[in-house]
Amino acid sequence: MIAGISAAREGAAVTIFEKNEKLGKKLFITGKGRCNLTNGCESEAFFEQVISNKKFMYSSFYSFDNFQVMAFFESLGLSLKEERGERVFPASDRSSDVIKALERELRKQNVKILLGSEVTSLNYQEDAFKSLSTREKEYFGDSCIIATGGCSYESTGSTGDGYKFAKERGLKVVSPRPALVGLEVRDPWVPLLQGLSLKNVKGTFLAKGKVLYQEFGEMLFTHYGISGPIVLSGSSACSKALSGQELTFSLDLKPALSEEQLDKRILREFEAGLNKQFKNVITALFPAKFVPVLLSEGPIRGDQVVNEITKEMRQELVTYIKNVKMTVTRPRPFKEAIITAGGVDVKELNPSTLETKKITGLYFAGEVIDVDALTGGFNLQIAWSTGYQAGISAAKGEENGI
Repeated sequence: MIAGISAAREGAAVTIFEKNEKLGKKLFITGKGRCNLTNGCESEAFFEQVISNKKFMYSSFYSFDNFQVMAFFESLGLSLKEERGERVFPASDRSSDVIKALERELRKQNVKILLGSEVTSLNYQEDAFKSLSTREKEYFGDSCIIATGGCSYESTGSTGDGYKFAKERGLKVVSPRPALVGLEVRDPWVPLLQGLSLKNVKGTFLAKGKVLYQEFGEMLFTHYGISGPIVLSGSSACSKALSGQELTFSLDLKPALSEEQLDKRILREFEAGLNKQFKNVITALFPAKFVPVLLSEGPIRGDQVVNEITKEMRQELVTYIKNVKMTVTRPRPFKEAIITAGGVDVKELNPSTLETKKITGLYFAGEVIDVDALTGGFNLQIAWSTGYQAGISAAKGEENGI
């Protein structure tokens, strides 16, 4: 939609081919239906959130950055608001209002929209785009922008079509991977904590002892393993590593305390209950649901009398609390992933135009490209920036665009 608008504003005749029965089906579910459409951070902070190929994004982002995106939507009559983490939402909290604003502008720019039109093939004349075909008809044009998304949420139409079109013309595609997704864990005690949400903890992802990613925040235990903000971010930051090996997830339950401070905190509890059993003293420090796991997996037995616990045993307990280890086996499937990592190799594209280097008039934009970011509106910003850049580029010097 953004590519269509930007191309049409440049004077191109534009047709959007949408295989769904309506526009913006995936946009509708973003941000839990509220549509976190961008982030109000400074540009340097934006690039810090991009996981793959951030340098490739420079040209597109600076052509249509987050502040320009906000101004664009406000010019379409959409009121915006900023929330925690500088996340930007429509003031109405309705993603449908974002879609309606885009649809109004598409109509205003006389963009032709063909719903229920699945593109079956792209056709070329030597090394230039010539036409595309649906099941009903062949359509000719000077250029084609592929903005088909990835593989996440297949029900919204993201079925990997763009990768197929790219491969058919010999373009390299980096293997798609589920990202911003929950992670499956091998340890049998983890499902016992299903539904437990932890705040103000620190998670560290390691491969063979090497730290890959670390974040402070919230996490959630599930029936299959772990999820929540720090895990979703870690799944993206470590998606390549996850595709070939198991990782270690180390959880620091008390990151605000040093080992020495935590030891003193535990000692205070122990001194207040010297003649009690360990299981009856430790409950003040942890959520009730975690205590049975601490007793079964930690270094001190539940029936151990507190006045018999040595300094060495206490140190083992501190070490355990600061480093609860889990073995991550794999990410959850695409149908549960917020985004897709991987995609059309950026080396195949001109970063200033999003046109393929091998084929004149063929462009790629959005999630179909091997660029992805963490949560907070950054992935939609990538979509807006690349869609805008592709639309502008395809329209320049062309009589007709697709």
